[in-house]
Amino acid sequence: MDTSLAGRRALVCGASQGIGRAAAMALAAEGAAITGLARSEDDLRGLCAELPRAGAAAHDYLVADLSDPVSAERLVRGHAAGAPIHILVNNAGGPPPGLVTSASAEAFRAAFETLLLSSHALVQAVLPGMREAGWGRIINIISTSVREPIAGLGVSNTIRAATAGWAKTLSKEVGPDGITVNNILPGSTRTRRLETIIAGRAKAADTTMEAVEQVMMQEIPLRRFARPEELGAAVAFLASPAASYITGVSLPVDGGRLASI
Repeated sequence: MDTSLAGRRALVCGASQGIGRAAAMALAAEGAAITGLARSEDDLRGLCAELPRAGAAAHDYLVADLSDPVSAERLVRGHAAGAPIHILVNNAGGPPPGLVTSASAEAFRAAFETLLLSSHALVQAVLPGMREAGWGRIINIISTSVREPIAGLGVSNTIRAATAGWAKTLSKEVGPDGITVNNILPGSTRTRRLETIIAGRAKAADTTMEAVEQVMMQEIPLRRFARPEELGAAVAFLASPAASYITGVSLPVDGGRLASI
């Protein structure tokens, strides 16, 4: 089956590092033209210089902060008017670790803006082009906390679960338009966020980061953390023609850590 994405344009949020960067690289390798979105113009410029190019695919970028969904939507809507987006990868970082019992109302509001409302705003910006094409892929990078809350990530657990509910609802509404909506649930992946979590746990337990890593990896059947590239491969698959009959799914990429349901 053809898996090429030649002629498709992809908007990848959080594309300057980690899973977002890996997703952009994987999609570009399949022929998609990438628009990276992040806060750092220098990082985005470097990404565009490194992305594979298939044929005449031209890569570009948008500098935006997803904590301001209104501005991000305005920017993406203007960009999509000239070059419709066929693939949207929603990938926002944070929020900071912390217990839900000590979380402030403002922490929940900020996370809701950055994680859920930004995803919704970008969908609204690109949806007209997808509907006109009769083809679209919306892929949300969320977390395994959608299935099993992660200790010490109270606000994140709450808002990411809400995002999964939003995505499932969206998949039912846009399915008739030829658009699929799926979530990827990363397990422990070698990113800056994982380093922050490990450092926090090590400090709380008065131990080393290496000791915390070993405990965490013992909970994973594959006994290691994921590489961002492995998440990027999952994104490329869900965006490909091979995944055309998959929608409304939350796919764990976690080395087998989650229990079966």
